Amino acid sequence: MTTRALPEGRYGSPSGRTPARWRRWAFTAVALLVSAAVAWIAYVNLGPAPIDADRVSFSQQPGNAMSVTINVTRDDPSKPGVCIVRLRDISGAESGRKEVYVPAGDNHSRQTTVVRSIDPPVDADVFGCSYDVPTYLSSS
Repeated sequence: MTTRALPEGRYGSPSGRTPARWRRWAFTAVALLVSAAVAWIAYVNLGPAPIDADRVSFSQQPGNAMSVTINVTRDDPSKPGVCIVRLRDISGAESGRKEVYVPAGDNHSRQTTVVRSIDPPVDADVFGCSYDVPTYLSSS
């Protein structure tokens, strides 16, 4: 079996053309920069929250209301915060919500509030917390 010889210079060198060495380094550097940027953005958006709350308990109150107790954990106890507590009705829809002011103090604090609902509530949870306290909630 014989192989046919290709015309010289028509299809390039048989070993293939390798990219210049600087191109490989440039592509590697760009890939590392993009990977680092994606990792940093993911950490900022998905990393631990500076202030967070967990529901401890809730109990039914008369007149479509619930008493809700939350534990607040934060990384900077010198700053006041706000947590949003919400109630859900039997269908799972949000039926009530309240902003709870968390004064500056310890890293861990417990807050209790009563939240009113438009329908009979069956569950309570914490929607989220923030250090951005609205002016109407702050005491100053």
